[in-house]
Amino acid sequence: MSTIRSVCVYCGSSGQVADTYKQAAHDLGRRIGAAGLRLVYGGGRVGLMGITADAALAEGGEVVGIIPEHIQALEVDHTGLTELHVVDSMHTRKAMMVSRSDAFVILPGGLGTLDEAFEIITWRQLRLHDKPIIIVDVDGYWAPLRALLTHIRETGFGRMEIERLYTFVDRVEDVLPALAVAPVPTVEAHVARL
Repeated sequence: MSTIRSVCVYCGSSGQVADTYKQAAHDLGRRIGAAGLRLVYGGGRVGLMGITADAALAEGGEVVGIIPEHIQALEVDHTGLTELHVVDSMHTRKAMMVSRSDAFVILPGGLGTLDEAFEIITWRQLRLHDKPIIIVDVDGYWAPLRALLTHIRETGFGRMEIERLYTFVDRVEDVLPALAVAPVPTVEAHVARL
C-alpha cells in the first residue's frame, strides 16, 4: 500500500439510516486516519459523510473535502477539515476528487453514491485511471448492485473483465488489506479528459 497515500470515500449524506451503516462509516474513517492516509470526500458534515470525516480527524488524519457551491449554500459543509475546497460544479468536484486520490472506497449510499460509483468504475474501464476501487457490502447493502453487475456481464453489455474493475469486500476491516494487495496503478489519471 506504499503507493496509496489518499483514499476517496463515496457514501451517503443521509443520517436517517441504520446504525450498522453509521458504524461502518465511523470504522472506515478511523482506520483511514489511524493508518496515516488522507481521506478525500465530498465535504459534507451530515450523514455517513460527516461520520467518516469526523472519525478520521479524531485519529489525527488529514481530511480533504471538495464541495460544490450550490451544496455549500445549503450550509451542510464541514468546517473543521484539514482542507475544504469549494468548487463551481459537480463535474469539477468529481475530477478534483479523482486527481487527489490514489484509491476509491464505496460505502452504502443513495443516488449520488451510485452515480459516483458507476462513474469511477466506468472511468477505469475507459482507462482514464486504474486506481483500485473497493465496494464495501455492509450487511448485504450492495447485493442488488453485485447482481446487476453480473447481469450486465452475462447479457453481453459488459465484457468478461468487468469484475476486474472493482473489488467487493463484506467488512470495513477488509478494506485496507484489499488496498495493500491491489496492483500498482500504471495509468496516469488524465483529469483533463475526465
